[in-house]
Amino acid sequence: MQIADAHAVITGGASGLGNAVARQVVAQGGKAVMLDVQEGPGQLAASELGPAASFVKCDVTSESDVVSAMNAARERMGGINLLVNCAGVVGAGRMLGKSGPMAAEFFTKVIHINLIGTFLCDKAAAAIMQANTPNADGERGLLIHTSSVAAFEGQIGQAAYSATKAGVMGMTLPLARELAMFGIRVMSIAPGIFRTPMMAAMSPELQESLGKQVPFPPRLGKPEEFAQLVQSIFENPMLNGETIRLDGAIRMQPK
Repeated sequence: MQIADAHAVITGGASGLGNAVARQVVAQGGKAVMLDVQEGPGQLAASELGPAASFVKCDVTSESDVVSAMNAARERMGGINLLVNCAGVVGAGRMLGKSGPMAAEFFTKVIHINLIGTFLCDKAAAAIMQANTPNADGERGLLIHTSSVAAFEGQIGQAAYSATKAGVMGMTLPLARELAMFGIRVMSIAPGIFRTPMMAAMSPELQESLGKQVPFPPRLGKPEEFAQLVQSIFENPMLNGETIRLDGAIRMQPK
């Protein structure tokens, strides 16, 4: 598959990594529908990208929302052959914090958005992709999860977040095996420290300090670099059932 032929759905597409993916797809001649709970930023992002892009408000924790959004995306683009799951929350908090043990509701919320939300989007997109006409290699589509280096080296305060990122990584191979019969691939990307809106809210000094922790290149990752990897995965049919670290060789310390 070539990125110019992509009919992509990107969750969390209003900003950050998801928005960079949408920009990459459209710049290369493909089509993109961005899903997000942020309606204002989402509509603005779509207008900036032009007629090849559009926005649908969607809460990934709601199965009805997800199904409705995927159907809308299929109608707008004439099909879906790429899903990139970027919607998520950091959910930092200690199990035994200063104000007491972590509330179960907090842990559950992070799991619901990051892990269950990814599964709901996978399921809805794959149900549409299975009806695609296969290309010469028998491909019908690709699902991409956004994992994290926290799946491997979770830091103190990342119990909930790390659990979800390990979870989306853990789903990758079994889903790739299951969906192989339909010609649908499944991959995960595990980014390191990237320049996202959350990171941009930090002081320039802190951003520089974090960037210097990366062996090479000694800086924060650029969202465009994440988007470039999405394109590479889409165009290489042998990439399937695997998680790729995109982290400049960083290995996170306990805190």
